[in-house]
Amino acid sequence: MRIGPWTLPSPVVLAPMAGVTDRPFRILCRSLGAGLAASEMLTADTRLWTSSKSRLRMNHEGEPEPRVVQLAGADPQALAEAARLNVALGAQIIDLNMGCPAKKVCGSLCGSALLRDEPLVARILETVVRAVAVPVTLKIRTGWDREHVNGVEIARIAERCGIAALAVHGRTRADFYAGTAEYATIRDIKARVSIPVFANGDIGDGKKAREVLDFTGADGVMIGRASHGRPWIFRAVNADLHGGFATPALLRSEVRDIILAHLDSVYCFYGEETGVRIARKHLGWYCGQLLGEPAAVRRDLMGALSTAAQFAQTLKAFDAWVGEAALAA
Repeated sequence: MRIGPWTLPSPVVLAPMAGVTDRPFRILCRSLGAGLAASEMLTADTRLWTSSKSRLRMNHEGEPEPRVVQLAGADPQALAEAARLNVALGAQIIDLNMGCPAKKVCGSLCGSALLRDEPLVARILETVVRAVAVPVTLKIRTGWDREHVNGVEIARIAERCGIAALAVHGRTRADFYAGTAEYATIRDIKARVSIPVFANGDIGDGKKAREVLDFTGADGVMIGRASHGRPWIFRAVNADLHGGFATPALLRSEVRDIILAHLDSVYCFYGEETGVRIARKHLGWYCGQLLGEPAAVRRDLMGALSTAAQFAQTLKAFDAWVGEAALAA
């Protein structure tokens, strides 16, 4: 699959998620088979870029190409200027967020709230595409609510405006993340546009990815929440899609080493205090996926007050987990 001048190594990509897809997690997922990994959502209001959170979101040092920055906003000129500035800082694809359902974002008429104003969508897309020489992509939901499903119309606007690829979450804004994703709208979108389309929503393994691709005709899949505590999901889904067989499971020792390397990259990126806090979230997911969240282990990991103590507790817990497999063999 191509997006502008870029040929993706895989059609299985990581969804941008605020508070999750920071640089350490993006690099990790790319190393485990994600074909693309967009940054966390960055506001188009450049006055807010002086915050430490925004500065970190704009840091792409060591990140594999193509580097993708996702922008959120409702003003065409502000988004265009933000896109130009990020390209100057090294962004190679600009992704526009018209899918976030968060109340704070939609309350500012950004994210999926924009789906209610098709003329504004067109002005934003035209303005940003003209402003930069790199590909511009778009992420949307199927509509605002079940009575206003206009994903096909938005997709056709996007193609006319020069959007290079489209990701569609199979829920409306009103759905948030409740219920199950529907893929019929994504199928209808793919039938009406010729640009690459990524299907997103409730894709948690290779079998589901194949079912969704076969049903929708989409060019790729975008994985979000299923990557929490399972960044190796991209490796597994790629093997299922490309080889038609299940990939050999990672050894427990390999999984442990991936987790420890992830912690180390988080500490290096955020520093001592913030690094411990950010790592707790990922450790909670890893424990839930792999250890069943035993109370004592979780208490030790969540209660660690320094990076050294947290790393040591993680090593202890996952060494024991590795040892259990060795004893059972």
